[in-house]
Amino acid sequence: MSEIDIALAAVRLYAETHPRPPHVTQKEAAEMLRMSEPTIRKLIQSGALKLNRAGRIPIAMIDELAASPGTPHIGPKAA
Repeated sequence: MSEIDIALAAVRLYAETHPRPPHVTQKEAAEMLRMSEPTIRKLIQSGALKLNRAGRIPIAMIDELAASPGTPHIGPKAA
């Protein structure tokens, strides 16, 4: 088994034992998208992201935004 096969197996095992939550906080969304929390708030105000009744963002919206071309989230978040 090569190192890549071992790494892929580890990633699969982690994903199986740590399922993604259906909704995330604004802070978690910022970390996932490598954006600042103020930017996440602006996206909510603009309607690009929506909050549920508990004030959380559906993970599907995070996935859609991350997959959108032109989303400025590439690279590490500025300090």
